[in-house]
Amino acid sequence: MRAVTEAVERRAEPGAPEPATPVADVPGRRRRRADLGALFSYLALAVLVLVQLWRDPNGRVLSANADDHGVFLFMLAHSERVVFHGADLLFSDRLNAPTGVNMMANTSVLALGLPVSPITHWLGAGVSVVLLLTLGLAGTAAAWYWLFTRLVRGRLAAWLGGLWCGFAPTMVSHANGHVNFVCQFVVPFIVWQVLRLREPGRVLRGGVALGLLVVLQVFINEETLLFTALTLAVFVPAYAVQRRDVARAVWRRFVAGLGVAVAVASALLAYPLWHQFGAAGSYHGQPFTPDQVATDLLSLGAYARQSLAGNVAVARELTVSATEENTFFGVPMLIMLGVMVAMLWRSAAARAVVLAGAVLLVASLGPKLRVAGHVTGIPLPFALVSHVPVLDLVSVTRFAMVPATLVGVLIALAADRIGDHPQRRRVAFWAALAVALVPVLPKPLPIVGADPLPPFLAEGTWRQYVSADRTLVPVPLPEVTIGRAGMRWAALSGLDFAVPRGYFMGPAQPPRDETGSWHAAPRPTSVLLAWVDEYGRRPALTYVDRRNAIADLSYWRAGVVVLVPNSHHGDLLEVTLTDLLGRSPRLVGGVQVWDVRDLPVPPRG
Repeated sequence: MRAVTEAVERRAEPGAPEPATPVADVPGRRRRRADLGALFSYLALAVLVLVQLWRDPNGRVLSANADDHGVFLFMLAHSERVVFHGADLLFSDRLNAPTGVNMMANTSVLALGLPVSPITHWLGAGVSVVLLLTLGLAGTAAAWYWLFTRLVRGRLAAWLGGLWCGFAPTMVSHANGHVNFVCQFVVPFIVWQVLRLREPGRVLRGGVALGLLVVLQVFINEETLLFTALTLAVFVPAYAVQRRDVARAVWRRFVAGLGVAVAVASALLAYPLWHQFGAAGSYHGQPFTPDQVATDLLSLGAYARQSLAGNVAVARELTVSATEENTFFGVPMLIMLGVMVAMLWRSAAARAVVLAGAVLLVASLGPKLRVAGHVTGIPLPFALVSHVPVLDLVSVTRFAMVPATLVGVLIALAADRIGDHPQRRRVAFWAALAVALVPVLPKPLPIVGADPLPPFLAEGTWRQYVSADRTLVPVPLPEVTIGRAGMRWAALSGLDFAVPRGYFMGPAQPPRDETGSWHAAPRPTSVLLAWVDEYGRRPALTYVDRRNAIADLSYWRAGVVVLVPNSHHGDLLEVTLTDLLGRSPRLVGGVQVWDVRDLPVPPRG
């Protein structure tokens, strides 16, 4: 028994090499069958979560977050345009015309969008979105499973850990449109390469591999990379302090390997990062304060709305949106966490994992403690660093994605360790773990139908109005929470035409205010039309309003203005546009259009 325990400890410690022979309890063929079974089970569960969207990917959107769903339709359409039309990789002129969008300053997921660009081209951006969400959930679970098979003896323990890491409430929550956060399958390989830097002969080879993985993750999601780096920045020193003998023996090659990784990543990312932070369309800070998006303390013991035991009303009170339910472990899992920590406490690696999770969990609580939806005024440590560059770009509650993932690490280690306990304890452990896990298993994500492309777009009639140097102006104008159809139209049309404004991240009002914003800088006509859409009232228009409308359409380089069918207050918007432009619309291809090709446009800068 002692020998087995020591073997488990060695495998649970970071960077421990695999045994030279297959693990005795799952040898050869059985091990391969277990691996294939794990992969298929993860894929089947991912398909179940997205099954309603799979039924019509281009004709439905995720109801919990249609805005971000639309954003990633655009991002993937941009990648298709890069591959098939030679568009600029790091900049798009198809949104927010005529200014454009800095794609490095947005979640452009280029490392995902470019490989699936043929699917986007032939089947549509909607198919690529649901495919990436599905493969993201299953792939993340499979990647963690791969890592856990190198840390624990049993495939069941590895499967449970991977199941949690891939389908925890935070992952299912972000599957409501956040392609970038769902696709975390590179992270376990980054962690593994970092841990293996302690091994002899890994300085150059391991450093290069780590550097390349970092570059890949940058083009999937930089926030996830930041969270991974912060976690390792806590874990590695915490482990080193506890195991000084190991640290003294390996620190030189470990640091040297990190140096190689930094050199490789810096060389490859120098220009993209300059473009992100220094080129047109860059910004600093977020359009909200840290306390607006902090984790609610009570959310730890609650259930997410998409968990089997979830309650929408409760979850809504404890989080900012359906895509940010980053904790929601449930009370049984919190109790189980205490049990697992006690079981693993003798392991230096497990203690370091617990510390890293605790630090990032406290950070996710924001600058002041929030309980049951109310800010208590109790100050927390994050207030000291909330304005640090890079950290000020993070939605604070997302730090909780780290402890959520580390729960999966503890599950894998504890499920493996319980095999060394008496049968009575094993039975109690598995029963308690089932009680903790089953209520948080996911349900299929809800969807809503989206209006089909009108014939004006689907049949290409728009080309008669929009030349290469002109834009199509959909009304309502594309903005965050309103005008979703305009961005969706552009994405599903392959970004063949440009549209003004949009939902993206950019400077609020450059150059006067370069704080990050979800909106393009306001213009008089965009403000006026948004007012009509929100309040449903007909404005008393003046000569100045009409003059501003002509100026704004000229600035946007408009060729045609198109009223989105079935728009909120569509009748009022039609009357307002007719009055503003001094001309009546025509019904063409199922939509009302105002031909404005006669308006002058400024020369290209």
